[in-house]
Amino acid sequence: MTDRDAAADRVVVLDVVGLRPDHLDADATPALSALLDGGATAELRPAFPALTVPAQTTLATGLTPGEHGDVASGEYDREANEAAFWERDRGDRDRLWETAAENGLTTGALFFQHLIGSTADVAVTPSPIEDENNDMIEMDCWTNPDGFYDALREEYGHFPLHSYWGPGANEESSAWILDAARESVDRFDPDLLWVYVPHLDYAGLRSGPDSEELASALETVDDLVGGFLDHLRGDDRWSETAVAVVSEYGFHGVDEPAFPNRALREAGLLATDGEGNVDLAASDAFAMVDHQVAHVYADDGALADAEAALGSLAGVDELLGDDGKRERGIDHPNAGDRVLVADPNAWFQYYWWTDRGDAPPYATEMDIHAKPGFDPCELFFGDDGLVSLDPTEVGGSHGRVDADAFPVFGLGGPAAPDGLPDRIDATDVAPTLADLLGVDAPADRD
Repeated sequence: MTDRDAAADRVVVLDVVGLRPDHLDADATPALSALLDGGATAELRPAFPALTVPAQTTLATGLTPGEHGDVASGEYDREANEAAFWERDRGDRDRLWETAAENGLTTGALFFQHLIGSTADVAVTPSPIEDENNDMIEMDCWTNPDGFYDALREEYGHFPLHSYWGPGANEESSAWILDAARESVDRFDPDLLWVYVPHLDYAGLRSGPDSEELASALETVDDLVGGFLDHLRGDDRWSETAVAVVSEYGFHGVDEPAFPNRALREAGLLATDGEGNVDLAASDAFAMVDHQVAHVYADDGALADAEAALGSLAGVDELLGDDGKRERGIDHPNAGDRVLVADPNAWFQYYWWTDRGDAPPYATEMDIHAKPGFDPCELFFGDDGLVSLDPTEVGGSHGRVDADAFPVFGLGGPAAPDGLPDRIDATDVAPTLADLLGVDAPADRD
């Protein structure tokens, strides 16, 4: 340990994505409720947009998307004319576990995005070995230290990737991750450990926030987390531990898919090749969609036509220009020239075709890296392939920042402070945790 003014000598962060304050109920979530009873809970206001990668980077840095540049879970490269989702490298991101390591603490992060290359002492993230067609040859994970995945595989089997995303996504992936968290605690004794727990996400996207499926998933994830908390309570550092429970976003119930790329194609702005793929180099405008947010990239001279094509599109609540992006804290070069925000009951699907026979080959495949937009239809089995082409099956979405879908931030455990404001901003999470640990926050700001 280092000499530092710390309120807690160990902080464990459970990133239970999709969890809201009203989910903390002694009947539905007894383990989480007991942890936070007597501690502190608050509504968490996400940064816009409330999407996986922007939310995670904001929570772990204290910066807004307009500052850190992760404006979606994908990134559009204007020079290469490529939209890439779920890239795995750390890049220039400097998050709480990296800055805490620089302060001499032992740190860990499990299943966060952009972990490859992290300086965290303990890190695990899926990195399957794939062929040139993105087909998996062998399951693998990138880890710190080297060989940690081999040890996890020997004890628990391969990470169940098809339970982590896709039509078969279920609680097995969250169970494996929490097993890895237990092993991380036992083997490496981290002072900071951040653990991503995805299970609620599947029910929220499939069925929406008020569904029986989500209620059942709450009980399941609470049971899984409860087992991990019991493990923590049994070790000799429990008395000095604070456990933070954080969620990246809450869900909106949706029943209206919207198709900005269809509108751009009908306006003659989006081009396709002979195999049904979007031809980004030949297109004058393109919408990179991500749940309830779409970034619209347009060539010089085509922006007005793109605005005209999209401004009256069904399901669009707002079309943000430069002033709107600035007001929402998303004015970054990575952002689209225009940003679409869906109605509360709507979400954006990437499709540019209307006839299923014109769909590209990957449309019915679980191919998250090939698709130039996020595709929640990958959670449903299809009739003509692995993945459904029926966007009306999707029951929940996120991306908007509305008070009725605010997630939760809570602190519990023996070393947790007594109180929090009723509502805190997502940019407050990293500084709050850094304060608990007595280390510098990743971002130097008030």
